[in-house]
Amino acid sequence: MHIKGNVALITGGGSGLGLATARRLVEAGATAVLVDLPTSDGAQAAEELGDRARFVAADVTSAEQVASALDTAEGLGPLRAVVTCAGVLRGIRLPAGDPVSGLAAFRSVVEVNLTGTFNVVQLAARRIAAQQPIGGERGVVVTTASVAAFDGQIGQAAYAASKAGVSGMTLPLARDLAESLIRVVSIAPGLFGTPMLAGLPDAARAALGAQVPHPARLGAPDEYAALVEHVLTNPMLNGETVRLDGALRMAPR
Repeated sequence: MHIKGNVALITGGGSGLGLATARRLVEAGATAVLVDLPTSDGAQAAEELGDRARFVAADVTSAEQVASALDTAEGLGPLRAVVTCAGVLRGIRLPAGDPVSGLAAFRSVVEVNLTGTFNVVQLAARRIAAQQPIGGERGVVVTTASVAAFDGQIGQAAYAASKAGVSGMTLPLARDLAESLIRVVSIAPGLFGTPMLAGLPDAARAALGAQVPHPARLGAPDEYAALVEHVLTNPMLNGETVRLDGALRMAPR
């Protein structure tokens, strides 16, 4: 897929992996629509990225709000790429805690990370499928899983389940959308320097980075964005979850 001259919609685009992706795609010549919550820094981020960036406040679990964001994207040019980076992390450890609140927390994590991802993909795929094929394809969907999908730690039952779902639906979605000439790839990041880890002390962040075999540090959001860019431009990447983790395999805690 050619990046230059096309439109990419990025959820979670107000910070972290999503913002890094938007920045890289804008630099490559795309127009980026940053989708994030109204409380995010998305508006400021889009302004800093310049004329080829827009911010749309939306909740990924809302079909109406996502559709509105897609309307904005289509108004800016051919929509050919969607990258889903929106997500939440919430610890739920068994058997401690109240079962009612535990179930509510589990549902809320799955609702955003898994159901929200599917919501965006199904709505975006309809729009991308209406584009004219170029070079044998109409567009690409990139979703964000996590190494927790495979190496979930203590207290990560909800997060790991939601991300395993994202990884698990990658191949079926790719098969569904093959007739529409749309590729689907998931990226499973390891430990990255994103807002999810920003609240930790420097010593704690350094200790986490030291767990990575090589390079022994937290990943940089732009390294995730670089893989997104490669996925978009490499037509043989399809139906796969790609770990991006420096050979990290998470310990139980």
